[in-house]
Amino acid sequence: MSLTSESVIVITGAASGIGRATALRLAAERVGGLALSDVNTAGLSETATMLEKSGVKVSTHVVNVADRAAVEAFAAEVVAEHGRATHLLNNAGVSLFGDFEEISDEDFEWLMSINFWGVVNGTRAFLPILREQKAAQILNVSSVFGFVGIPGNAAYCASKFAVRGFTESLRHELSGTNIAVSAIHPGGIKTDIANSGRLGARANAAEKHATTNAFNSELAESTPEHAAETIVRGMKSRSPRILIGADAHSISWIYRIFPQNYLKALDLLSGGKLLKGRANRKKAV
Repeated sequence: MSLTSESVIVITGAASGIGRATALRLAAERVGGLALSDVNTAGLSETATMLEKSGVKVSTHVVNVADRAAVEAFAAEVVAEHGRATHLLNNAGVSLFGDFEEISDEDFEWLMSINFWGVVNGTRAFLPILREQKAAQILNVSSVFGFVGIPGNAAYCASKFAVRGFTESLRHELSGTNIAVSAIHPGGIKTDIANSGRLGARANAAEKHATTNAFNSELAESTPEHAAETIVRGMKSRSPRILIGADAHSISWIYRIFPQNYLKALDLLSGGKLLKGRANRKKAV
């Protein structure tokens, strides 16, 4: 299914990063409409301003994807504004810094409510609309952390493993229908997700700052624009799995080749950057 003037794409988390870049890239395809949502009102407005001269109909919606009723209202708004939705990109996500013992249940629930339940809520609300189309697609953003478990990221990895499992099961359930289902697995992307991530209730702020800086400078290899190009290519081919970045392709193989020792292999591949600082990390007693 190619992207056409009949295509109306719904994107959550469109105020920055991958969501914004994908909206801009899709506008170049001259699609019929873009329905963009986020909780960041200012960022969402900036994205809309960047699209003003595109000639594509754009609607913006301030939506907390963790709120099921709000997402259902969002779906109704999209139909009212655009008449349909043909693609759903569940992209909204957050991060949380801290080992499991450093994060509270409230921290964990907050992250899961957005990263996992946001995907479920979006799929639940838009699936009946997508079923009415000649051809449609659901694209859910997981992560390479949906393949491997990384220290300090128990909650984030749990959410991304959950998105991957949900998406792959949904793909099989909808096989043979008009709806293609894709799981998106970005590697390190230069976005603001690490900077804006929440600090665990008992985590160290200085360590979060150092870890975030290391990730942004040493491990984030791809840009949002590269991610957007890869996603649009996956939309056109209706690919079931979309890997973003050379690191994503490497990780997708390494965890299968070394199912028990992939962490050591990944750390060697990163030149020791992945686990930098963990050996000397002070643990709470």
